[in-house]
Amino acid sequence: MDLEVTPQLTIPASELGWRFSRSSGPGGQHVNTSDSRVELFWNPLGSAVLSDEQRILLTERLGRRMVAGVLTVVASEQRSQLRNREIALAKMAEIIATGLAPAGPARRATKPTRGSKRRHQAAKSQRSTTKSLRKRPFAD
Repeated sequence: MDLEVTPQLTIPASELGWRFSRSSGPGGQHVNTSDSRVELFWNPLGSAVLSDEQRILLTERLGRRMVAGVLTVVASEQRSQLRNREIALAKMAEIIATGLAPAGPARRATKPTRGSKRRHQAAKSQRSTTKSLRKRPFAD
């Protein structure tokens, strides 16, 4: 089953890898016998569907999530392996789409307003007063 990330980008099923294991989640009597936990992995560095720019962008943005250049997603929320496969595909598509999304506008540096400075100082002096009232009275 191919993974459609965006209308312009579809990852073929041949590039996706699956691994199944026993889930620690719900499952009733058959929980110890069925492999319902799903791991989906994909190597963006060796992918034929990505351009060089997309590959660099994904490596920069998802570098922490990748282990040895492979992006891995785990799903074990449902009792059904089929449902966990669908969840893993959706998670993978969301992660890749987020990694390839264009960066938002750059933040413009602004200075605090005069009113916010005044409120900040008032809050600090109020806090100082509260703390000074907690002290033991000075006795001679």
